[in-house]
Amino acid sequence: MSGLLHRLLRDSQGVAAIETALVAPVLILLSLGSFQISQMVARQHELSNGADEAAAMVLAGWTDSTAQRTALSEVVRTSLGLAAEEVTVSAKYRCGTATAYVDDRTTCAEGTTVASFLRIQLTDQYVPIWTEFGVGAPFTFTVNRVVQVS
Repeated sequence: MSGLLHRLLRDSQGVAAIETALVAPVLILLSLGSFQISQMVARQHELSNGADEAAAMVLAGWTDSTAQRTALSEVVRTSLGLAAEEVTVSAKYRCGTATAYVDDRTTCAEGTTVASFLRIQLTDQYVPIWTEFGVGAPFTFTVNRVVQVS
């Protein structure tokens, strides 16, 4: 019996296969995790760039009209592949030196300087593959830009 044990301890055949079997699952999980995280970072970057481009469009020639807000929303939605409820373009106003935004300029006191802004909000959800295995939850991205137009 001791001779058999001695031979098994000295035999190195199959060591590489055993080591691979132990290390491969860990390497596969690390690779998958890295890929998923890079996908999330790329989507966040894409949304941020889309909001920046929308802000640039506003600065290029904005008039405070519902038709232009709708058109801007459509352009952003189409270019980023978002649903209608994931893109919000709304007018905001600031009364005098107040720091808070209001939705209606008529709420500002008469004679007060009213600054007009456009708020662009993009939301998206990314569902990593590991959620299928009960680990973690989907990530929700929210990108906001507020652009002063007057």
